[in-house]
Amino acid sequence: MSKIIDILNNSNSPFASFELVPPLKGSDVNTLYSSIEPLMEMAPPFINITCHRDEIEFHDNGDGTFTKYTLAKRPSTLAITAAIMKHFDVEIVPHVICGGASKAKIESELLDLNFMGIENVVALRGDAITGQRYFIPEADGFEHSNELVTMISNLNKGTYLDPTVKNGICTNFCIGVAGYPEKHFEAVNLETDIAHLKNKVEAGADYIITQMFFDNQKFYDFEKACREAGITVPIIPGLKPLSVARQLEMLPRAFHLDIPQDLVNEIKATNTKEAAYEAGIEWCTAQSRDLLAHGVPAIHYYTMGKADNIKKIVKAAF
Repeated sequence: MSKIIDILNNSNSPFASFELVPPLKGSDVNTLYSSIEPLMEMAPPFINITCHRDEIEFHDNGDGTFTKYTLAKRPSTLAITAAIMKHFDVEIVPHVICGGASKAKIESELLDLNFMGIENVVALRGDAITGQRYFIPEADGFEHSNELVTMISNLNKGTYLDPTVKNGICTNFCIGVAGYPEKHFEAVNLETDIAHLKNKVEAGADYIITQMFFDNQKFYDFEKACREAGITVPIIPGLKPLSVARQLEMLPRAFHLDIPQDLVNEIKATNTKEAAYEAGIEWCTAQSRDLLAHGVPAIHYYTMGKADNIKKIVKAAF
């Protein structure tokens, strides 16, 4: 097993890493494997696996009343992690989120990951559930991701929630956290958002992976602001190629980011799905080449379960 921070510090050249969304509940495990196999051709040092909290649905009983159901839409983080470890020789970095869980439940999940030999996690707050305007923590849960980072750091020191645990094992987690070049949408400004990010680093985060962006200057300005604020850990830029024209509207709404007008014009000028797909590849390839020329340690690609465009970009840029 290798820690991501060690991979970053010991790599002689920049590399590509990838992030996958687990398949929906009811899918065959081969659906997961088939989404990873094309990426393995590029020998990634690690692959991130996103975590999705349970969703709330209300079913109409037909008599004017509704029944509330809590549903898991995807296999658990532990199941996905175990399946990948069984099939592939690659570092797995599961996401651990605050949303939908108590502190005790999160600690148990972390200890289960430790028993499995996992040494890398990404600590995130997570999003609000459908129907909530803002994130609401669970009872006895974490409100902010820096609190989760502190828990993981404490486990690395052998400190548990239960004070009666004596001489508990020390976990060995390397902790990644998220950064937002265009600021988190809930932050009042970028300066405040970077102060929150610094809190996560001071709590024990080892490195930062950014939210996707389509204008590299936003990343360079963000990185500079982080360094000026005293954040010294590695910062990995995260990219996602546009693949269909409707993402011009979907991505800004879902991720609260800007899309440069030049890219908008290029996508809108295409007449077919294939042309829009290729335009997205070309833009992301140019982004990748420019980032590498500016000396980034790695580039993290959000694959959304699709690999063909990512493969083309990585082969052209690295």
